[in-house]
Amino acid sequence: MRRILLGIVVLLVLAAVGFFALAWRSEIEPVTAGTAAEFDPELVARGAALAAVGNCIACHTVPGSKAFSGGLALPTPFGTIYSTNITPHPETGIGQWSEEAFQRAMREGVDREGNHLYPAFPYDHYTLVTEEDNRALYAYLMTREPVDAAVPDNDLPFPINYRPILAGWKLLFFDEGEFEPDPDQSEAWNRGAYLAEGLGHCGSCHTPRNRFGALESGGHWSGGEAEGWAAFAIDETSPAPIPWDGDSLSFYLANGWHPHHGVSRGPMAEVTENLGTLPQADIDAIAAYVASVMGEPDAERQSRAQQILQEVESGPEMQAVNAASQTEAGSSDEIGAAIYQSACAVCHEGVRDLPFGGLHLSMSTAVNAPNPQNLINLTLYGLPAADGVRSAMMPGFGAVLSEEELLALFTYIRDRFSDQPEWNDLAERIRATRSGEYHVRVLPSDGIERGPSNIGASNDDGDT
Repeated sequence: MRRILLGIVVLLVLAAVGFFALAWRSEIEPVTAGTAAEFDPELVARGAALAAVGNCIACHTVPGSKAFSGGLALPTPFGTIYSTNITPHPETGIGQWSEEAFQRAMREGVDREGNHLYPAFPYDHYTLVTEEDNRALYAYLMTREPVDAAVPDNDLPFPINYRPILAGWKLLFFDEGEFEPDPDQSEAWNRGAYLAEGLGHCGSCHTPRNRFGALESGGHWSGGEAEGWAAFAIDETSPAPIPWDGDSLSFYLANGWHPHHGVSRGPMAEVTENLGTLPQADIDAIAAYVASVMGEPDAERQSRAQQILQEVESGPEMQAVNAASQTEAGSSDEIGAAIYQSACAVCHEGVRDLPFGGLHLSMSTAVNAPNPQNLINLTLYGLPAADGVRSAMMPGFGAVLSEEELLALFTYIRDRFSDQPEWNDLAERIRATRSGEYHVRVLPSDGIERGPSNIGASNDDGDT
């Protein structure tokens, strides 16, 4: 018995030593941050464009605070993680980080002091970024305004708050390595794949996650969740009633809206705002790659899309006739139809074009999606107007519609404007969202954390 216990102890010690060896990372010596003049302006400008692809400002900025100063609460199934200050402040930011330390964080998910980073920082995507592009990103961030802003401690339970455990997570779910172009694809396709899979980290939102918070290996771009919003599938299972193609994707990514798909909202609002600053060639490359992942729609789907477009183009009068024929007096849809006609139809079946008019709901992905979350979010909270610029907007109806009225409205909209089955969890999602139990982050159509228009300039970020 003593020998068995001794053997167990020895095995435990060996396991502990092995785990320590796996988890340990050395500290990289601190440096003194250089001045903005020490960085090549062209390199800084290139880094600004790359930071726009990565949407860095969105996660690393609290609305109303200085750009990149961190502290934004990122809710996860495991607790709340607060984004880091990535300005070049020497104490609270990354001012003491060398380029070597920055490269390691991007490539391996380890900070300057040797701590493993939580994958809320999507290094499982950033590992694909080239050394040269990381150098440009480093130059851009190190020429931002230094902001003295300490961020709150993460609110995570044990043992998740013990960072060395992340070494085990990486062993199971993290594949380190730079992007490798596909020789059978075009240069533009490979450029789009590099940007979308790497810095763009599209899959971080648009791919489902397993119980350990890792991306599902077999669910690439098949739909996920981001900050209380459904991130729709952008593969061949896309629920968009009008199929996307390269041209529509390119227009949407550059402008934040498309006449057949509506206005970007939620976390996607800030994404399109940043992507709109890129060279058109990069936007087209991303669009071409995403379109290739979605694939060509089949004949049935194309035919259905044509029917929808013909109905929309027939005008409000014909649509009103169709609606009346579907909803008889005294039917279960009567309340929902009445609410829709009084509160929604004036915009969504009006004559004002997008982006300032409403999308006809038969073309809405939110109405045709597998779950109703985005439709609930938009109806409760609306689409806030941007600050200081013309933008799309929509009022929120959370203060004027009861849960029962919302249920009737959404049931009617789903029945009239889609050929999909009813949502089974509609009532529960309405309750959880309205009560605040299900946290939703609401953004205006152009992103409230957007960077300034002169993002390539040094030390000129100001307030966001």
